[in-house]
Amino acid sequence: MVVGVCHLDLIIPQGSSLKGKRQVIRSLMTRVRDRFNVSISEVGGQDLWQRTQVGICLVGNDKRFINSSLDKLIDYIEGMELVEVVRSDIEFLHFNYDEV
Repeated sequence: MVVGVCHLDLIIPQGSSLKGKRQVIRSLMTRVRDRFNVSISEVGGQDLWQRTQVGICLVGNDKRFINSSLDKLIDYIEGMELVEVVRSDIEFLHFNYDEV
C-alpha cells in the first residue's frame, strides 16, 4: 500500500475577508474532492485572509499512479485560477503487509 500526501501553500488573490477566503477554499476543496476522489483539508493559515495551506491524501497500490494523479491535481488547481500555488510538496509512505 502506498499513501501519497501533498502539501500546498496557496495565495488567494481576491481574498479581502475571511468569509470570502472560506468561500473560495470551500469551492476549491469540493471541486478537487469530486473530481479526484481524494481527502483534502485546510491545514494551516486559517486566520489569514490571502494565504492558506491545504493537505491532500491519496491511497493506492502504485506509486507512479498516485504521483501522476497528484501532479494532475496540482495542475487542475492551478488551472482553476482561484488560487496561486506558491509551493507544493509530495511525499510517499510505503506500507508492506505480508499476506495472511
